[in-house]
Amino acid sequence: MSHTQKTGTPRQTPGKAALASFLGSLVEYYDFFIYGSASALVFGHVFFPRASTAAGTLAALATFAVAYVARPIGSFFLGHFGDRIGRKRVLIFTLALMGGSTFAIGCVPGYDTIGVAAPILLVVLRIAQGLSAAGEQSGASSMTLEHSPEGRRAFFTSFTLSGTQAGLVVATLVFIPVAALPESALYSWGWRIPFWASAIAVFAAMLVRRTLDEPPAFEQLKQEQEIVRFPLGVFIRSYWRSFLRIVLCHLYGTISTAVTVFGLAYAVNEWHIARSSMLWTIVIANLVQVATIPMWAKLSDRVGRRPVFAVGAVGCAVSVFAYFIAITTANWMLVAVASVLLISICYAAPNAVWPAMYAEMFDARVRYTGLAVSTQFANLALGFLPTIAAILIGTGSFGWLSIAVLLSTLCLIAAAAAFAGRETAHVPLRELGHPSRADGPTMPERAEAAPSAF
Repeated sequence: MSHTQKTGTPRQTPGKAALASFLGSLVEYYDFFIYGSASALVFGHVFFPRASTAAGTLAALATFAVAYVARPIGSFFLGHFGDRIGRKRVLIFTLALMGGSTFAIGCVPGYDTIGVAAPILLVVLRIAQGLSAAGEQSGASSMTLEHSPEGRRAFFTSFTLSGTQAGLVVATLVFIPVAALPESALYSWGWRIPFWASAIAVFAAMLVRRTLDEPPAFEQLKQEQEIVRFPLGVFIRSYWRSFLRIVLCHLYGTISTAVTVFGLAYAVNEWHIARSSMLWTIVIANLVQVATIPMWAKLSDRVGRRPVFAVGAVGCAVSVFAYFIAITTANWMLVAVASVLLISICYAAPNAVWPAMYAEMFDARVRYTGLAVSTQFANLALGFLPTIAAILIGTGSFGWLSIAVLLSTLCLIAAAAAFAGRETAHVPLRELGHPSRADGPTMPERAEAAPSAF
């Protein structure tokens, strides 16, 4: 029985909220990222066998991008219900949807068995993954922020992103022995094991998530009858500046898919670095990031969100060149060092800060909707970056230069956008989203209040 049920008064449980967010994000993004590894290394052979190697890889990466198209659509529905019926119930749904679709991907026969139906089924299930991911980070960030004490909101909320990166680590670790299988085994049954294994982790995370109470901020909205009937309408009318700022800030995230999807395929296919070596590079960089994220977040609780975010984004703009130069040496140790610099140190800074910084742009009535819609539209750039990079890539030792310039430019835009709004690190939770304090509504919205959560 929950504490709310026993006493009738909700309380903040930041540690429990952070744990639930960490585990939920780990499972969700384990599922999401194993698809990225499989699309880079396997799906071109299994689902597009009649295409050339380059065309098959491009087609497989395009199916990876499909989820990012589905995510904005999912954000409308999941954000709406997250602000209407509660964060917890929607987060349980997203976990179940991700787990079911991931397990089903492992069951899809290859092209040689059922023909064109195979890639069609793959795309449908990838869309389901995208719909689920649309509500995971935004819901977990909203819930943890609202459970966190003043002065430590970024620290506790950052565990959502630590969980995301831990999911990437686990996904890659699982894929390393699979990628080492003989090609006949890898392309027939080996690649399916990571997808099926997710069912165990989903069940464990579900048990933890079900025990968490709704945050006091949401319960107070219900008690005061301030749940809005159409959160999306309030968001569109009053928070469009926050939306634009988040879209621009989130451009730094293209670094992630550039490394974990495109960079992986580029290093293996063009520079003949061993698959297992590149997968270990991703593991090392993201394992270190799991530790550096809360450190950056704790710093932002002291000095502010904007400077930490911007410093990390500028660092990404510079170190992405070192990353691609290291790949062209075909020296695994150099690639590993460059990856740690780029991902574990520079990329970790904005990654640690954004869950709190973005969530603090909205008041509690529309926080889930605002965060979900803004980040998922911003994520479109992340999904298509591997495909764009595959088109832009040139030949020779500097064939990567145009891609690095693109990524660097996007990161510099993100850094500038971080300073476009007001600092919210030290604004009390109840005052977040108010026009005098942050990017928020320009007029009261109490007329939108609904008498109940339905």
